[in-house]
Amino acid sequence: MNHVNIDVVSDVVCPWCYLGKARLDQAIANVAGDILVTVNWRPYQLNPDLPPEGVDHKAHLAAKLGGQEAVNRAHEMLTDLGLQDGISFNFDAVEISPNTLDAHRLLRWALTEGPDAQSEVAALLFKANFEQGRNVGDHAVLLEIAEEAGLERNVIAALLASDADKDAVSGEIETARGMGVTGVPCFIIDSKYAVMGAQSVDVLTGALRDIANMKDTSQIN
Repeated sequence: MNHVNIDVVSDVVCPWCYLGKARLDQAIANVAGDILVTVNWRPYQLNPDLPPEGVDHKAHLAAKLGGQEAVNRAHEMLTDLGLQDGISFNFDAVEISPNTLDAHRLLRWALTEGPDAQSEVAALLFKANFEQGRNVGDHAVLLEIAEEAGLERNVIAALLASDADKDAVSGEIETARGMGVTGVPCFIIDSKYAVMGAQSVDVLTGALRDIANMKDTSQIN
């Protein structure tokens, strides 16, 4: 069985990244039994300059998108798309636009327990932000998520209280930008092939199969 590695460059407050995760999960399920897929979550920040406590979400988004009407249109479209992929977006519940640096630190630490643990934390972060309206920049929320994912709460609390891995996460984001990643999600497959945006399940499934087939061909040759 071929093994394919996917680095997902994303931000946990990006609704398209949440859609991308749902679609990638479906694509992986489609190739199960034929292709072994390992997913690693890599950091990106849409709003790196936000203060640690975050800002008012609705005002921030209206300013960013050019007014409330544009926000409403975007939310209506995303809500419809989410329902197709099993996501119940609840944009009205989101009150804070957080700085996501600490959420990305948590994802980095989760990977020490393995890719499955990291993916579980990613799922919980997306759900907390977009479906439950919880502030994923708040250490109390991050500790609840860490504990729910089976991580050691006391260890994560000590790490969050420190500056551990802040520079490492920021460095990864800069590396992604240096590679030409200007929007997320970006799926980097086997460190060679990039699939940009929240592509359809069919596109992602096809990409996994095509790359696995290329591996088969190269091994035969």
